[in-house]
Amino acid sequence: MTRDVVRPRRRGGASASGFLRLVAHADPVALVGITLSITLSVVLDLTGAASGVESLLAGLMGITISLLVDSLARAERRFHLRMLLDGPPWLAHTATEVAASMREATEQHAGTRVAVEAQRRYEQFRLEAEQFAQGRIIRRGDEDEDLLGATRACVHRLDALTNVMPRASGELSWWRSEIGRRYWEANVEALRRGVRVTRVFVYATLTEELSDLVGRQRAAGARVGLLPFGAVGTHLLVNLTLWDSSSCWEARMTAHGEIGENQFSVNRADVERLTRVFDACASMATFEDPTPTP
Repeated sequence: MTRDVVRPRRRGGASASGFLRLVAHADPVALVGITLSITLSVVLDLTGAASGVESLLAGLMGITISLLVDSLARAERRFHLRMLLDGPPWLAHTATEVAASMREATEQHAGTRVAVEAQRRYEQFRLEAEQFAQGRIIRRGDEDEDLLGATRACVHRLDALTNVMPRASGELSWWRSEIGRRYWEANVEALRRGVRVTRVFVYATLTEELSDLVGRQRAAGARVGLLPFGAVGTHLLVNLTLWDSSSCWEARMTAHGEIGENQFSVNRADVERLTRVFDACASMATFEDPTPTP
């Protein structure tokens, strides 16, 4: 009885795969340089412009230079990556983990909803990171931590502009909501600390409810002004808050007149823009009820 000799199978597929992986990760400049070097060597040999040895040496020299350029490019990228991660410790510790997890999600689960969702969320994170770099935090309309937190941290001055317009949810519904009540409580605490609070209400109709709200805020120590709708351009009708001339909050409104998005910013351009809006409205507002003429 004889045994069949089992010969190891040649792994030509693995070699081809390794070559493709090498090509995929090589620098484009290096690939072009290697291709031109090989082409030059073949042309010199076929045309007889150089001997076989000289043609080979010319090709090897070109390939060597191309690989050297590729090595320098890789080193530059590694140096740039190290510089990017040379920041807060938590960034260096988590950036590689995030990149590895995203790569595994897209490679191990390619073609599934997991890979699609991973790419979508990573793109969303990238957009949010760009806003952070600009000094902005953007949240949903029902998230109030920035508005409350900045009011509680305010030291000297708080300026605000509130538009009170007829809408499906009611003119003063926001002030009656949980967020509105907590925001006013933070205003009262700021007034007790000595913060100067100035607020302008832009209104379409001076209702009894609005007059009562203005009276209560004035009684608490806030400087409150009234500005009738139409006194300023519509581009100035913005719901905003400014703290110590260093940070600001702006509400992005929905079609129903409700806050759909909150934007908190320490960006100097944002603060200056909203300061101009507030100053323009405050200059036209009435801050005290007119005194009757005797």
